[in-house]
Amino acid sequence: MILLACAVDAELGFWKDRDGVDRLAFGVGPVEATAAVATALANRDYRFVVNAGLGGALSGAAQIGAGVIVGEDTMELGLETGEPISLPPGERVVDHARSDVMIVEKLRARGFAVLNGVTVSSVTATDETASRLAGRGAQVESMEGFAVLRAAERAGVRAIEVRGISNRCGARELSGWDFAAGAAGLQLVVEALFNVLDEDTKT
Repeated sequence: MILLACAVDAELGFWKDRDGVDRLAFGVGPVEATAAVATALANRDYRFVVNAGLGGALSGAAQIGAGVIVGEDTMELGLETGEPISLPPGERVVDHARSDVMIVEKLRARGFAVLNGVTVSSVTATDETASRLAGRGAQVESMEGFAVLRAAERAGVRAIEVRGISNRCGARELSGWDFAAGAAGLQLVVEALFNVLDEDTKT
């Protein structure tokens, strides 16, 4: 079984139900995403988790309407100055999670861009914040990506994050927000992903 997880149903309005795939709309934000996906993984055996949703592009990393792969996602877990949290010896902050490398590379070979993600709890709406996130290497922003990948990682289940680009990150009046275009880009990458997953099952 595959778990296809999104924040809201409208993101996957194009999806046609199919055998072997459970769809989950978990709500907006990293807490809802983590709680819902962890619960789903505890209650049923899944071989793969797909986090599919819309996202914003930073510093021109992708055009609105593109479908992209998030190879690695991060979340800011530290001091607001960018410095790390002081922890007792031997403890560490987990702030990176990766999509399944083999599936990522198969999608890259099909022409999809592989970008670095950042998960936020507040949508970026200023050029200052967009510049700061881009300076950390972020190329696409979401509110759930790291949370889903990390929940799957903790459960020992392979996972991937894919995004349809719906806007540019920065000043909101210049963001070009377009839900329909983002959903169209998401459809392209989701359909390619499931073709790859079908092939992966047969090998």
